[in-house]
Amino acid sequence: MRGYNPTTSNNRGIAAVLGLLAVTAAGFTSGTALAQGNAILEEITVTAQRREERLQDVPISVTMVSGERLESMFEGGEDIRALATRVPSLYAESSNGRLAPRFYIRGLGNTDFDLAASQPVSVIVDEVVLENVILKSFPLFDIDRVEVLRGPQGTLFGRNTPAGIVKFETRRPSEEFEGYASATVGEVGTLNFEGAIGGSLTKSGTLMGRLSVLSQNRDDWIDNGFTGEKDAMGGYEELAWRGQLLIEPSDSFSALLNVHGRDLDGTASIFQANIVSTGSNKLNRNFKRDVVYYDTGENNPQEAQAYGGSLRLDFDFASNVTLTSITAFETVENFSRGDIDGGVVDFSGTATPPPGIDYSPDTPIFFDPGFLLPTFPGMIFIPSESQDGLDNLDQFTQEFRLASEASDRLFWQAGVYFFDSEFDVTTFPFFIDPTTLRHSNSAWAVFGQVSYDVTTNLNITGGLRYTDDEKDLVQLNSASPVDPVNVGDENVSGDLSANYSLSDDASVYARLATGFRAPTIQGRDVAFGASPSTAESETITSFEVGFKSTLANDRMRMNGSLFSYTVKDQQLTAVGGTGNFITLVNADETAGFGFDLDTEMLITDNFSAVIGLSWNHTEIDDRTLEVATCGSGLCTPLDPDADNDGFVEVNGNPLPQAPEWIATLYLNYTVPLRNGELFFSTDWAWQTDTHFFLYQSAEYHSGDVFEGGLRAGYTSDDGRWQLAVFGRNITDEENLKGGIDFSNNTGFVNERSIWGATFRLNFGNR
Repeated sequence: MRGYNPTTSNNRGIAAVLGLLAVTAAGFTSGTALAQGNAILEEITVTAQRREERLQDVPISVTMVSGERLESMFEGGEDIRALATRVPSLYAESSNGRLAPRFYIRGLGNTDFDLAASQPVSVIVDEVVLENVILKSFPLFDIDRVEVLRGPQGTLFGRNTPAGIVKFETRRPSEEFEGYASATVGEVGTLNFEGAIGGSLTKSGTLMGRLSVLSQNRDDWIDNGFTGEKDAMGGYEELAWRGQLLIEPSDSFSALLNVHGRDLDGTASIFQANIVSTGSNKLNRNFKRDVVYYDTGENNPQEAQAYGGSLRLDFDFASNVTLTSITAFETVENFSRGDIDGGVVDFSGTATPPPGIDYSPDTPIFFDPGFLLPTFPGMIFIPSESQDGLDNLDQFTQEFRLASEASDRLFWQAGVYFFDSEFDVTTFPFFIDPTTLRHSNSAWAVFGQVSYDVTTNLNITGGLRYTDDEKDLVQLNSASPVDPVNVGDENVSGDLSANYSLSDDASVYARLATGFRAPTIQGRDVAFGASPSTAESETITSFEVGFKSTLANDRMRMNGSLFSYTVKDQQLTAVGGTGNFITLVNADETAGFGFDLDTEMLITDNFSAVIGLSWNHTEIDDRTLEVATCGSGLCTPLDPDADNDGFVEVNGNPLPQAPEWIATLYLNYTVPLRNGELFFSTDWAWQTDTHFFLYQSAEYHSGDVFEGGLRAGYTSDDGRWQLAVFGRNITDEENLKGGIDFSNNTGFVNERSIWGATFRLNFGNR
């Protein structure tokens, strides 16, 4: 970003945002923008601070998604990445298909595609952290709500949360007998089923249970144009389940047992060679959604099996003190295989290139530049196939927490946390024997938080956490032996916030928070003859101010925040170059600032809207940091190469996979009938141009992109059944989502459009 003045730009940006928020709030405060009616917005309860609180009382930037809006996102069989850009400042992507999602909040994330990668966004389900990237991809079903906590969460959740948290709460057992069954049919053989049943298992109501299940299926629909195989890939079969038992023998004790599992057999990411041309990021004639040209990779298969469980115990003592113990165990195995170059290198010299795609009759192959071979689509300099798998992952976590509502004005909580994980990663490049590395990670922490009402209007909350984190890497087998690697560090992080109530309907808050991510090890390159790389600890200091308001006689809710953060020694991943290596680096400093805005309103009693908007400006500040660019030479780097050595300076660049603007819109309209209700809803998400790598190029960025969904149907008057038709990506947008830059201009795109219908039956006492 040449000629960029941080101070001037920062001030102008903050001023512009303050103006935007002020004008928006002023426009709605009087309520004249909304029609008058009898309906009001439901009060939202969140557990962002490990206890139930009103969303409007929490001094943290939080977005909660639940109900039909959440269900519609996943109706067509989408995976967890469907949340991307549906929440302000939240982004997600993956170069590994339905497995290994990578999350970003306010621009902070990690593009590392290794199965041992560490991420600064934590995924937590029922208060259990899912650390490994494969665990993060567990399917979503029978979910009560999703809470996105923006900014460092360094006190109560601690490890690996400098960017924030995506927090899921599943539906718990209750005394009432109730459940549902939902069946979906759609295009390309989409057949999904989701259901749950639960209630009291004893007459006394002290033992309750709930069983939930999800089945997602899609036929293969992508042809392999090289082998001539029709419908060779693109499908999947996913089965996941969850069983829960809740025991409440008295008012002072409860125990919740949760066991769950999944089995996935599907397709890894679909890489396509040279679908963008040199000098442009626009999809060219080589791109077809339903046709690829693979000479290796066995049509990119992918499998995963996972099991886990948790036990939560709550003991209520005198003096309003509660002891909570959460013990959890997770295990997973998986593998993904792929044609990484995305095309054909014709060693026989006899293949007939399909019509309509680019063809190179004499490409100089990397391992012998004098050896010329035909390739398509376009030029492919390095034939590449690889397989990565996670074996014997065992994750154990234990937390003990004491909490007390000590008085009407004072709440406190304190605890200790243990984390232990071990797993093997096997990488098979196919041109040499596979390499297996064992990763171990152990950590422990102590934490405490105090919240005090100084006056009836002013609350002060503060907390601290001490963390000790250590990681080890040991080679089990490899053609290139390496010495064991050990890294570790300790850190004290925390937060301090003040929340001031202006009235019963409006409050403002300020929050100062720090976060910590321990040193990390990257060992995938050992399989390709290189040494492991490591990154030092990163720390973040974040400051935000915000407001929370309920307007127009409880028919509108508007929450917003302004933030600024500085990351010291941020862990970044340099991916690609001639060898397609993954190298960990630390940037001296990264700066970010922007805003998040959530608005929900009842325009009429039958017409509601949810609007989200965020702006995240990020910038790398390191004048010595250089990274390799595309090894193929087919891309066009936009950053300076002062030494003319193929390494470009990334100082001043935005962070990768960090769209500046995200906007989301959800509209729902109902038409009451005599015996039921018609409904119509639509959701749209938009993001601005996003670069995929640390360096910027003319090819590897998304451009401004959007996607939309649609849902319409009928609900019976008693709410017992519902019939709906739906569409996801209804305009069939073809959006570039990522790339592989070492062999050619390989890219991959978003999910195709899916149209279908769903029938849902609710039963019992809902």
